Amino acid sequence: MIISIFAPCFFRLMNKVLVFFCYLFATVATAQINEVGIFLGGSNFVGDVGKENYISPNNLAIGGVYKWNRSPRHAWRASFMYSNLKIDDAKASSSARQERDFSLENTVKELSLGLEFNFFDFDLHDLDFKMTPYVHTGVSYFWYDSMYFVNGRPKKDDLNSSLAIPMTLGLKMRVGYNWVVALETGVRYTFVDDIDGSNPKNDRYEHLKFGNINSNDWYVFSGFTLTYTFGKNPCYCPL
Repeated sequence: MIISIFAPCFFRLMNKVLVFFCYLFATVATAQINEVGIFLGGSNFVGDVGKENYISPNNLAIGGVYKWNRSPRHAWRASFMYSNLKIDDAKASSSARQERDFSLENTVKELSLGLEFNFFDFDLHDLDFKMTPYVHTGVSYFWYDSMYFVNGRPKKDDLNSSLAIPMTLGLKMRVGYNWVVALETGVRYTFVDDIDGSNPKNDRYEHLKFGNINSNDWYVFSGFTLTYTFGKNPCYCPL
């Protein structure tokens, strides 16, 4: 008798629980779409040596990108970037820099983690054409050579590493069903001032400092990303 009374209530409750978890799974499955691909473009440096332009790529930059689309409006993003920064006073617009005529190269390897925000919905399960501008920021950890100048010649000190803040603006669109192509520019504000050799960290080279020692270095990556998307479509549960 008791079982016949409570059994219908129990089954209705279990049905609601099943519907809830199926809906939750559908929401997560819809959001958790992966992208993996490459970055190809150029790099440039902004500091006390070389050109003053913030976006002026002058050497090859390559990298790998992974994105986890948590929703149609935002994604967690990880990347690894590599480039050899070319820094040359002869390319500057300032006559003082041109006369000084310092030049050097410094290799940068960067690991970055952050959040990408889409201005418009970018649902990769929707078969319609999709395009949106986006912004990205987070934190970067990079490796480089600490530099200094002696009689106008660049010298390498130690291999160093530091943090930087990436700030990226881009435009992306889906190509076909599984591909996304994007054009972006990302500036990196660093917490060091010796990438260009103007403010060496080593106290032994204190007398070799020059330029604005209160302004840190920047470097910039500009180019294309091409990513392949994969992930399960959402499940739909009968109510």
